Amino acid sequence: MSAQPADASPSTPNPAEARAALKALIRRLSFSEGEAKTLASGKTSSFYFDMKRTMSQPQGLALIADLMLDEIRPLSPDYIGGLEMGAIPILNGVALESHRRGCDIPTFWIRKKAKAHGSQSRLEGLDLADLEGKTAVMVEDVTTTGGSVLQAIEEARGNGVTVDHVVTVVDREEGAADNLEKAGVTLHAVFRASEFKTDG
Repeated sequence: MSAQPADASPSTPNPAEARAALKALIRRLSFSEGEAKTLASGKTSSFYFDMKRTMSQPQGLALIADLMLDEIRPLSPDYIGGLEMGAIPILNGVALESHRRGCDIPTFWIRKKAKAHGSQSRLEGLDLADLEGKTAVMVEDVTTTGGSVLQAIEEARGNGVTVDHVVTVVDREEGAADNLEKAGVTLHAVFRASEFKTDG
């Protein structure tokens, strides 16, 4: 029996298959309901998405990257960015997928607080001079009110980047789209929370 070539890889599923596979993974690994939990927004909710459990799985991150890039590529950004920590695995995954498809999109990420040493910059991954006049799409794992990603947008815009779009894995449908629209930003979501909730 001959060994599999080193560069052999499973064929990429079509978008419908990828979406169904990712939805099943999120439901199994990341979604829970019934027990009240506190969200990053400060709200409490009877359902919760711990997307890190899905992003930590090779298949999960690959599917997220594939579907997110499908949303991002038509927007033709110079860069993709996001707020630590939830966006970082997505940024890495999408960057790798963009390279695989031959449409490289570099990334940057934004610290919640500036580090106390070195450059003391909140923005990591690119020289600030490279950002002036460029466009970026922000990514997020789960979006509730949009407060977290708006922090990232404000920092990016403060460094001369045009940000008009956010792409998230899951929109919890709790005001983010409206809040982002007020800031001149359109929210794109791979999934909506109502697709997972038993009462949705």
